[in-house]
Amino acid sequence: MKLELPAEKRLVHEIVVPIRWGDMDAMGHVNNTIYFRYMEIARLDWFFGLGLPADPQGEGPVIVNAFCNFIRQFEFPGDVLVRTYVGTMGRTSFDTFHEMLRTDDPVTVCANGGATVVWVDFPRQKSVPMSDQARALIEGAGHPPLLGR
Repeated sequence: MKLELPAEKRLVHEIVVPIRWGDMDAMGHVNNTIYFRYMEIARLDWFFGLGLPADPQGEGPVIVNAFCNFIRQFEFPGDVLVRTYVGTMGRTSFDTFHEMLRTDDPVTVCANGGATVVWVDFPRQKSVPMSDQARALIEGAGHPPLLGR
């Protein structure tokens, strides 16, 4: 089953992640679990860059589902360009989407995927509405509107 990325999403972050020798498996390509790690690295770098790290004594983002479509293999050596997008936001959640490309071929998508992020009050273990500040940062206040891509 292949899940498609939506046409309407906003590019919010890009990061280059080196492919490590240890990312490879016995088949000579990057193991499928590592693609989720690349998306996690990108998502966390974006959150921390916004000043939105999770606060275990307060509120923050939690992933409630994730998916990845494997299109082409990654192999060592190389670098992965991970582009992070945000889709339409809800009151307590939003979807992130990622495209993964080799930096030496930045037009060919090798994998894409995404995750639903829910804003959680950690001590209460319940979803809560995002603060206006967090929402503005995530939506990318001052950036162009959502565009098809």
